[in-house]
Amino acid sequence: MKIFSKLLPASKLKLVISVIGVLALVVFSGVTLFEATKAEVVVTENGEKQTVKTHANTVDELLAELGINFSKHDKLSHDMDTKIDDEMNITYKEANEVTVTIDGTEQTYHTTVDTVGEFLEENNFSLSEHDELSHGKKDAVSEGLELSIDKAFQITINDGGKNKKVWTNGGTVDQVLKENDISLGELDKVKSKTDGEVTKNTSIKVVRVDKETDVVKEKIAYKTEKREDKNLEKGKKRVIEEGKEGLLVKKFKVTKENGKEVERKLISEEVKQESENRVVALGTKEEQELVTVSSSSDNSSGKVYSMRVTAYSADCRGCTGYTATGINLNANPNKKVVSVDPSVIPLGSTVWVEGYGTAIAGDTGGGINGNHVDIHLPTRADALAFGTRYNVKVKVLD
Repeated sequence: MKIFSKLLPASKLKLVISVIGVLALVVFSGVTLFEATKAEVVVTENGEKQTVKTHANTVDELLAELGINFSKHDKLSHDMDTKIDDEMNITYKEANEVTVTIDGTEQTYHTTVDTVGEFLEENNFSLSEHDELSHGKKDAVSEGLELSIDKAFQITINDGGKNKKVWTNGGTVDQVLKENDISLGELDKVKSKTDGEVTKNTSIKVVRVDKETDVVKEKIAYKTEKREDKNLEKGKKRVIEEGKEGLLVKKFKVTKENGKEVERKLISEEVKQESENRVVALGTKEEQELVTVSSSSDNSSGKVYSMRVTAYSADCRGCTGYTATGINLNANPNKKVVSVDPSVIPLGSTVWVEGYGTAIAGDTGGGINGNHVDIHLPTRADALAFGTRYNVKVKVLD
């Protein structure tokens, strides 16, 4: 101002100052009027609220003024050509891009909802209780979210011969078995038509394998041994030994699949008891007529017979030990007793048998007929050793 005061007279200087003052007032008034005519609008952008003053005529102009690029997927509370009013509330939400993969097929979506559950409902995704979702329904939706859905399907598992249908979202055979709490034993086998991922056409078969030892007892048949006996009449037979079956024990390793035997392998065999041959005597002696001989040559009185003599023992199988006259041979194994045909030698008689001695005619027998006596010996072995003898002198003493 000092410069101006030196250059201009005082009257002109006052004029200049007055003009400047008027211009400043005009500018200030214009600015004030410009600001005063702005509309005050509340804009909520992606959840963040701000108040702006604008001379924009439409919502479109306001968004451009704020640097907001609206796309068709975004959410806006008003149409783009809506006129701006003072105290207007405008809400804008930018859409998020979401990639959804369903059973390997990928598709892109845009959404302005907040949660995964709302997104699924918005796009009419129907999920069963068996379907597998990569995120929780309450998880927030954000830009670039990658959502995967594995749709469940049913397959059949044959477990040990029993079929059951199960739900699965795929995976390997081992994974599907584990999901359904199907465990495998050391010997169990799994059969499937696929070596890779389980699909709707996959069937799984679990073969339950068991190995066990089976013990089998088998009888060993006895053989029949024939012996010629010159003291036995020709054409007749006599059993010397009844014969006894032996016992063979076999052990097998048995493999079963689902309870059915598929393999049997012999692992050992042992003879627990040897068989004993059945011994049969075959008579070769020509039959001779038995006659009664005179006792005149003997010092004692009584009839003398030429007889066939056999032997028996009270310890035989099925024997009671008591004779027909009540003698207990088990209590008196050395007692000399003979079985007779009572029509030839009366019971209770005292007899003398050549090579045996004096005895009591105290027993009978179904096979003792005519000139035949059966002498008692202490043991069965003694009786078998005696065999059959012919033309033996038998004397009735009383």
